[in-house]
Amino acid sequence: MANPSRKKRKRKASVVGAVLKLLFLLLLLSMLAAYIANQVALSSKKAELDTLQEQIDQQKTQNEEMQRILSGDSDDVTEWVARDSYNYAAANERIFVDVTGN
Repeated sequence: MANPSRKKRKRKASVVGAVLKLLFLLLLLSMLAAYIANQVALSSKKAELDTLQEQIDQQKTQNEEMQRILSGDSDDVTEWVARDSYNYAAANERIFVDVTGN
């Protein structure tokens, strides 16, 4: 007949093994959840970076235009201010306004 203390040790070892397997499974699941959360955050930050890069490019274009205008003669600056700030037009000039919202 089997020794009762041996059965207790076997049962205890199987319980400990099951608990360790469960803990390992929980660890894997938490790592998977963290990985997915990081991927979502990374995707969001990449989209934000793309938006900011587009804004930087637009600002650079505006800066270059301003620099070109400011480096020109005073008549160019005066004309730009009149057109941009006061919506003036030159004589016999037609102004077309884009109302499509683009």
